[in-house]
Amino acid sequence: MKNVGIWIDKKEAKIVSIEARNEHLDTIVSDIQYFHPSEGRGTRLKDRLQDAVQYSKYLEREKHQLGKFFRDITRCIAGVNAIVIFGPAQTGEKLYDKLLEKQYQFNPKTISIKKADKMTDSQIMAWVRNYYNLDNKLNYLIKRSALQK
Repeated sequence: MKNVGIWIDKKEAKIVSIEARNEHLDTIVSDIQYFHPSEGRGTRLKDRLQDAVQYSKYLEREKHQLGKFFRDITRCIAGVNAIVIFGPAQTGEKLYDKLLEKQYQFNPKTISIKKADKMTDSQIMAWVRNYYNLDNKLNYLIKRSALQK
């Protein structure tokens, strides 16, 4: 049984895969460009129409870059039993919507989404273990094997 936790924001995704007692952390860096539009860009005249065109180009470019980022993530999580997505922004919600599309064939009952702040790698791994309650299960198995001896 393979469980996955994905901490995600626009810059990167940290994917924690847990199967039996093995844990693995992968990092996928996105190619999403930061863009901050300013008024009157390109000419001395402040033409709102020109700004709107620049902004729509940015949004279209970001949409394609997010699509590539999400495809990279879905390649890493193929064949999992349960997924929890967590992170600080709306990127996790966008990934959740993407995973529910017909082409990816993920069951919505196996995907959860939670809000979380920025974390270190070890905090992310501990959060995923705690979410799937693996720390308690592991302690139970250790105590049980000690009692049997």
